[in-house]
Amino acid sequence: MTDRLLAWVRLGFAALVAAAIAFMIWTLIDERVFNALNFFAFFTILSNLFAAAVFFEGGRRQLTGAPPLPDLWRGAAVVYMSVTYIVFAVLLRDMQEELQTHVGWVDSVLHRVMPIAVMADWLVDPPRTTITFRRALVWLGFPLVWTAFTLIRGAIDGHYPYPFLDPANGGYGVVALYAIGIFGLFVAIVWLAAWSGSALRGLRRD
Repeated sequence: MTDRLLAWVRLGFAALVAAAIAFMIWTLIDERVFNALNFFAFFTILSNLFAAAVFFEGGRRQLTGAPPLPDLWRGAAVVYMSVTYIVFAVLLRDMQEELQTHVGWVDSVLHRVMPIAVMADWLVDPPRTTITFRRALVWLGFPLVWTAFTLIRGAIDGHYPYPFLDPANGGYGVVALYAIGIFGLFVAIVWLAAWSGSALRGLRRD
């Protein structure tokens, strides 16, 4: 795949995510249930917005000849979208209404299409620099901050974006088990993304 074609593919996926999120917001407003704070509290929405921004900026830089996007930003998108894909498939597959993604094509774009696109992009266009596991641990910062914010906010106003983080569903012990399990998944994906990026780096043409 040429750099120019890859740039347009990235821009296309970024536009697709933007359209999906905009359509979902419009639908929720039409249903009179849209709450901006609640909607943007979903890790799915934030990770998709981040991945779309990475794709948009990466594609823009390719087309304009600007320096490439730092590999750490691309790797972060890979980790967040991979976890989004896995957690949805394992824990949330039948909860589109509660996740505010009950429009079929929107659900597919955010939970399946974009995660796969981001993972494929990492393999098709490997990072230019070596990313060690230790260096890649910076990718854990966002999910840790998000989890802390979500639990603190939930304790204050009772809103939890996902049932496995709500202590009403079994208590804080159950929440802790889920949190530890998902954190372990994050660490595993961080290692895999860093390892695969370094292993494939030698295949780059430039």
